[in-house]
Amino acid sequence: MKEKEKEKEPEVRFEKALAELQGIVEKLEHGEQDLEESLKLFERGVKLIAVCSRKLEDAERRVEIVMKARDGKKTVRPFPEEGEGEPEPGEAEEKEGEAR
Repeated sequence: MKEKEKEKEPEVRFEKALAELQGIVEKLEHGEQDLEESLKLFERGVKLIAVCSRKLEDAERRVEIVMKARDGKKTVRPFPEEGEGEPEPGEAEEKEGEAR
């Protein structure tokens, strides 16, 4: 494995990643960079797309967890971290007033 692949980038907030991605798109659309700089921007953009996609998928799963309740009641369950399974229904916290 390459040395760069071992290093993880710090966690980036969705909004910050999206704003940076939009800036990259604008720069590339104007075409004022040389080829090497354009490739670097493109590679960074691909990474940011992956970050944004992952964060949106996580948010969607969180919404689904809140919406799914076997007994028909609105419940909120903790969102499992990557690699963990969904929590058992008995582990759910019921928040009837908040989940409307």
